[in-house]
Amino acid sequence: MVTRVHEVDEISAFDALKLGFIQALSLIPGASRSGATIIGGLWLGWSRVTAAQFSFFLAMPTILAATLYEVFTSRHLLSMSDIPLFLVGSISSFITAFFCVRWLIRFISRHDFRWFAWYRIGFGCLILLLTQFELVSWE
Repeated sequence: MVTRVHEVDEISAFDALKLGFIQALSLIPGASRSGATIIGGLWLGWSRVTAAQFSFFLAMPTILAATLYEVFTSRHLLSMSDIPLFLVGSISSFITAFFCVRWLIRFISRHDFRWFAWYRIGFGCLILLLTQFELVSWE
């Protein structure tokens, strides 16, 4: 496939919308949101790095919305004394995520996704085996 988009700034609004629909496929149980969006970006002709960067950008509003929803639904369990814990957790999560995403983008720029595909296949087979021998129960 020919790479036609090399930078996030080159992504058209229509391509972003198409990738948003591709992200919806990750609602299928067992599907990876980041995997679906990165592979979708590659399918649309984006470079590996661009697809990965946009996938992380696309995750931000999703994660923020899920967090706000969880806080809203659990508001009766929260008090003002929880605010420092939320601040420390949010700041440490942001710093950790920043460095992990930075490392992953560098890794992706030098390697392809075969390692991820083999990991998913191997882990899926392990889960199937554990389920078959009733070592894991999904009930």
